[in-house]
Amino acid sequence: MGPHVARKSYQFTSESVSEGHPDKVCDRISDEVVDAFYRESLAAKLDLWAVRAACETMATTQRVIIAGEYSNTPASVTVAMIQDVARKAIRDIGYEQDGFHWANANIEVLLHGQSADIAAGVDAKQPTNKEEGAGDQGIMFGYACRETPELMPAPIYYSHKILEDLAKARKSKTGDAAKLGPDSKSQVTVRYEDGKPVGVTAIVVSHQHIVPDLSSAKVRDIVEPFVRAALPQGWISKDTAWHINPTGAFYIGGPDGDCGLTGRKIIVDTYGGAAPHGGGAFSGKDPTKVDRSAAYAARYLAKNVVASGIADRCTIQLSYAIGVARPLSIYVDTHGTGQVDEAKIEAALAQVMDLTPRGIRTQLDLNKPIYARTAVYGHFGRKPDADGGFSWERTDLAEAIKKMV
Repeated sequence: MGPHVARKSYQFTSESVSEGHPDKVCDRISDEVVDAFYRESLAAKLDLWAVRAACETMATTQRVIIAGEYSNTPASVTVAMIQDVARKAIRDIGYEQDGFHWANANIEVLLHGQSADIAAGVDAKQPTNKEEGAGDQGIMFGYACRETPELMPAPIYYSHKILEDLAKARKSKTGDAAKLGPDSKSQVTVRYEDGKPVGVTAIVVSHQHIVPDLSSAKVRDIVEPFVRAALPQGWISKDTAWHINPTGAFYIGGPDGDCGLTGRKIIVDTYGGAAPHGGGAFSGKDPTKVDRSAAYAARYLAKNVVASGIADRCTIQLSYAIGVARPLSIYVDTHGTGQVDEAKIEAALAQVMDLTPRGIRTQLDLNKPIYARTAVYGHFGRKPDADGGFSWERTDLAEAIKKMV
């Protein structure tokens, strides 16, 4: 990567998918299971540091399969309870169709104890560092830029916003939005001039409808006002191309139309392709798994670097080895927008935050049931919640970073 002169005028596209997308149904169920482990451990006054959960979900016509590993589980976490958690999630998303219905889908739970070999690497007090090691090897990226107030790339931010606003309207069951189903996708092509987002050249929304024979034109009538409200004033022009339900009818949706799997929407979950991705999915993983927690830490640091004013764009890479606590490397790229040498920022970040798995979980307070809400509309660019959700979106390190460089 390294420093380079960025192109000034170009178009960039990102997509989002709704909570009813088959893969997102699976992400949601997997994260509900992680939350259940934390909630029940909390209620049973067990050690929240000891919670281990890895949950993969597959969903197809009238069937959900939940597999994975756990350890240190409270007795209250039973197969029946996990089935109930999955049904409630499917009901909340809104599936009550013949091919996929919260009340009568067959839900199979195949969770089992965590491998002793993995547990040893994570839990053991390693002779080298006297603390928990990373739950796996891998690379994680974080990114932030000035394109939106939340310091997210504009294309993914607005792709999410369109679907989130449509889902709120659909669930409120008011107006024509009540004719829409849970499954949808969006895509926004943003035009940049002088490196800044200034308009939208193309908009794609494919939205399931629960009223049969709803024409593309009728769906556009329902969807268009939400798209216009979600995008900044003046971004849509007479030249903007619209593709709303371009294939016509979209009546059969969700896992009945297409099989879903946890962890298949990693670009939707992060930066919409505007930044690199380390390859690890987030949903269904407890925060000992650096795929999730270190990606959150990398976003947190990148956002704080940009919030501090020392760069307009920042990409951060962290890397880990299984059983080893400290990151093997920290890499910072400010894409030619930095006011400070990148090596200086790297040194400051290593000081300003403890990037061991335990340090990340402490700083971001991750031993909590805060994960189900991350499973749709992206893990980044969200508002920090009062109960500690989206803690990695805070900008409370900006001042410290500024002082250190």
